Amino acid sequence: MSILVIDVGTSSVRAALVSAEGTVEGTKRIPLPPDIPMAGLAEFDPAAMAAAAIDLAGTVATAATSEIEAVGVTTQRASTVAWDARTGQPHGPGLGWQDLRTAGTCLELQAEGFRFSPSESATKFAWHAAGLGGDDREHLRLGTIDSWIVWNLTGGESHITDATNAGVTGLCGVPKLAWRDDALQKLGIDPGWLPTIGDSTGWLGEASALPGAPPICALVGDQQASLVGQGCTRPGLAKATFGTGAMLDICLGEQGPEKPERTGHGCFPIVAWQQAGVTTWGLEAILLTAGTVIDWLVEDMQLISDAAESEAVAAQCEQTDGVVMVPALLGYGTPQWDFGARGAFFGVTRGSNRAHLVRAVLEGVAHSGADLLEAVENDTGLQVPSLRVDGGMSANRVFVQALADAIVRPVEVSRELEATTLGAGYLAGLATGAWSGPDEIAAAWAPKEIVEPSGRPSDRDRWRRATEQAARWYPELSDITF
Repeated sequence: MSILVIDVGTSSVRAALVSAEGTVEGTKRIPLPPDIPMAGLAEFDPAAMAAAAIDLAGTVATAATSEIEAVGVTTQRASTVAWDARTGQPHGPGLGWQDLRTAGTCLELQAEGFRFSPSESATKFAWHAAGLGGDDREHLRLGTIDSWIVWNLTGGESHITDATNAGVTGLCGVPKLAWRDDALQKLGIDPGWLPTIGDSTGWLGEASALPGAPPICALVGDQQASLVGQGCTRPGLAKATFGTGAMLDICLGEQGPEKPERTGHGCFPIVAWQQAGVTTWGLEAILLTAGTVIDWLVEDMQLISDAAESEAVAAQCEQTDGVVMVPALLGYGTPQWDFGARGAFFGVTRGSNRAHLVRAVLEGVAHSGADLLEAVENDTGLQVPSLRVDGGMSANRVFVQALADAIVRPVEVSRELEATTLGAGYLAGLATGAWSGPDEIAAAWAPKEIVEPSGRPSDRDRWRRATEQAARWYPELSDITF
């Protein structure tokens, strides 16, 4: 038995098999980064994305040595596509979740009592619809990436989304997950254009575009897939994914939030997954800049030749000798949410060298990760016993040790660098009976390694002073809230 998983990320499309033993095999991947036509805009080609997903999935399925029992789909969240129901052809480019073209609209709507973020789908959907009329408008379909991929997998038979993806569009109420009539009316969105909201695991349609037309049994957003993939299916278990940015997610159980808004400590309620109409909730904290600051060291500062070199260079010194780097290249996310904050080095002296600066960058991301964990624990009252991690930066041993020192508890490193594929496979396997339930998934967790705190002091007080200095560098941006 194998489960075929399609994994559509922000910069690539992947397909792989998840075995009955919970291993990821036969991965095929192609890069598909967003197009950035100008600052603040992020677009992609929906037709190329769908074709890549189906081609890769077909290749992996054909090469499989065991029967494909089900298909799972995990995708980047909040990115949007508009298409014609008659032809399946997209109406223009897709809009990436990073696209900020509707920021002005979001600010205008705040004055009328509607709070949307430009990183959510809501105002992006309205932007797609605004340029259409006549028959195009009558036959319009709007969806996030999961909906678009399923539409293509089923030959246009299914227009669906799951609760994890619907929950980050900005258009869903809580605790009942349904499209909000007031928001749709305000944005001029016909509910008939939108997908049906369903479960994350269950029978969701037939993938007629793939060999043998296997059933689609899982739809899930990427961060929630990573949460499940790292076995965080019991309340109080948490993971952090350190990629371009970073997301820390914690499983909370079936008690839903009273409101969908940002919490007092800068976190957001999310749907962790939904099965048979029963919703498991979570909470998410967000770091805007993680791996991006390593790219900055490579491409702009040219202090290192590639991201992997950051580990070796940072390891040349045991401490930064007082140098602190605040990695707020795009501002602060959780807990402060200050879009006017900016990155900064503090404590640099004539004796500071390249190794000190590179190590300070890794430690800055680690301290930021500790801020996320503190925010989640303050909001929930839960004590996370250890933090599970995946994403590109989880392969950096200096960074992982710095994270363990900053949070003063163990860090458990995922065997899968990107646990999204495994999580989508687990959810599809719940529908087929390959796994009996969330407890069996939790019990299957086996980290690649556990990194304990070193016992060296991690100067959180100095870190907090540095973040205070880097805050509100551009006050006019700091005053903007979504």
